[in-house]
Amino acid sequence: MTADQEPALLRRWTTTLLAARAGREGPDPAPYGRNLLARWAEPQRRYHTVDHLRAVLDRIDELADQGGEGGELELVRLAAWFHDAVYRPDRSENEERSAALAEKALAEAGLTPHEVAEVARLVRLTTSHDPAPGDLNGETLCDADLAILATHPDTYRGYVAAVREEYAFVPDDAFRHGRAAVLRQLLALPRLFRTPYGAAAWEGQARENVERELAELTDTSGKE
Repeated sequence: MTADQEPALLRRWTTTLLAARAGREGPDPAPYGRNLLARWAEPQRRYHTVDHLRAVLDRIDELADQGGEGGELELVRLAAWFHDAVYRPDRSENEERSAALAEKALAEAGLTPHEVAEVARLVRLTTSHDPAPGDLNGETLCDADLAILATHPDTYRGYVAAVREEYAFVPDDAFRHGRAAVLRQLLALPRLFRTPYGAAAWEGQARENVERELAELTDTSGKE
């Protein structure tokens, strides 16, 4: 897939970057957007694809429309573009490398040091999905990224299958053990969703889906 096949997304990128620059001079946004879209279309991806990027951007818009969550929405949107821009399922430093890419690209693209630092901070926050109270930017991005957990059970099963495909190189027992640990970590959070709208609209369905998956993993392996 090329950027030419995703003209609507490329327009969204351009609109977001220009809005973040707020009239300041800078280079053409399009090459940066094309580079990002090429990254999101890499062949090793099954869940962390252009479709995931689009879904996160759509959920940010939904949060803004429904809850007026506040924060610096253009920076949150830029963080969504970068949050899985570097993604290798066999490596553990994806978020850090994605944040470093954001720092380099956005400095070149005309953002201020504060704006660049905030986008990079948000990208790094997706490692834990645990923003501090009052972190409106972090709450919005993390809720949008985790919104897949609150989808219809059939959609959720498709997400789980896609994640398993990304980790096809991991033996079944090791994958079940690691995945169960991730799910338990999520369920241990006081709230999966921190924005008022996310908590009201998504929390219940998400916990049902995650608890169901964890039970299935436990039943299958007997070792968790």
